[in-house]
Amino acid sequence: MSRAAKLTLAGTSTGALAIIVLVHYQQRAEKIAMHAGVIRDFEQQRVKKERQADFDMQRALEEEYRKVQKVHDGEGPVEAGEAQETGKQRSWWRLI
Repeated sequence: MSRAAKLTLAGTSTGALAIIVLVHYQQRAEKIAMHAGVIRDFEQQRVKKERQADFDMQRALEEEYRKVQKVHDGEGPVEAGEAQETGKQRSWWRLI
């Protein structure tokens, strides 16, 4: 074989080997990144479930309190009985 042929063979072999190594490195990096994404998704789902549980608990407490107390949510006119009770409460608070 001529010297040029040997150099060409060595160059192409080295290039092919370098490409193979880089592709394997890139695949490993992508696999690690994808795994980190899965872990992040599980964490987000856990936090979302915790927040939903807190919201449901607050909703249940609100319903319990509404059963026990009269609550005016600010919508619509206030009835006469509610206005008198509110006035009594305000005068009581002024005494404190």
